[in-house]
Amino acid sequence: MQICPKLFLEYLINNDIIFFTGVPDSLLKNFCICIDNNKEIKKNHIIAPNEGSAIALAAGHYIGTKKIPVVYMQNSGLGNAINPLLSLTDPEVYSIPMIIFIGWRGEPGVKDEPQHIKQGKIQERLLKSMDLPYGIISSNDNYKDIIDKALNSAKSNKSPYVILVKKNTFSKPEISTIEKNTKNLKLTREKALQKIIENISNKSIIIATTGKTSREIFEIRENNKQSHENDFLTIGSMGHSSSLALGIAKANPNINVYCIDGDGAMIMHMGALSMIGQQMPSNFNHILINNFVHESVGGQETASN
Repeated sequence: MQICPKLFLEYLINNDIIFFTGVPDSLLKNFCICIDNNKEIKKNHIIAPNEGSAIALAAGHYIGTKKIPVVYMQNSGLGNAINPLLSLTDPEVYSIPMIIFIGWRGEPGVKDEPQHIKQGKIQERLLKSMDLPYGIISSNDNYKDIIDKALNSAKSNKSPYVILVKKNTFSKPEISTIEKNTKNLKLTREKALQKIIENISNKSIIIATTGKTSREIFEIRENNKQSHENDFLTIGSMGHSSSLALGIAKANPNINVYCIDGDGAMIMHMGALSMIGQQMPSNFNHILINNFVHESVGGQETASN
């Protein structure tokens, strides 16, 4: 039986956890939707631009209040969080406790997308190499015992504690965030992509960001019986498609390169924009499709408004 995310959240709140931050994840989306819909903690919930920022935000909350914060992320984002976890929150540095929920994409034996396979396979080894204590939760587990163990460890060791969340752990909440946050949009991303593709030369190169943008470009090409040979679908490495496109544009100055980006992905590594502006190759074109949400992982708001 799946865990009710509303009751899960209430148990955290009852344990004096009042601050939540992170980057939305498909395995955690039902839990994140409940955080979004909880009026009591809404003012203390920050959807971070990237996972490293979320760790630093949580650390700041603990320093300012001495209350344990919660961070959530997909395991693909753990790379962004490694620096502050090892050089800021680690017991050998500032010793800052927090609970980190990580959606376990690519778990061995569970079917998943190719970009998640390696990360999922080495997930536990990665945590062990960082000396991060962790537990694992699934739909069959007593979540209260797991939360209690995590809180006791974080408090006694003054260290982050990770809870790996398996696929299908949480049941669906009553309200869908994506419908609430996108209902006023008059133009869909897919229609925008169709128009962009219609107006780009077949000789040009398209670099598409991770998430639904890449999937929909693939589907548009299939439906139009067009070749995929000049499209690079960046299915992983969220936030890095513009840097990838810049590298290709610099290497091929006589070919037009179009980076089609999303708001959540672009915000994740905005430092790339200053690099692109500094280089300014005439064949580089950066198109942002902004729907104000992390759509492929549940529809939570970005800060793009």
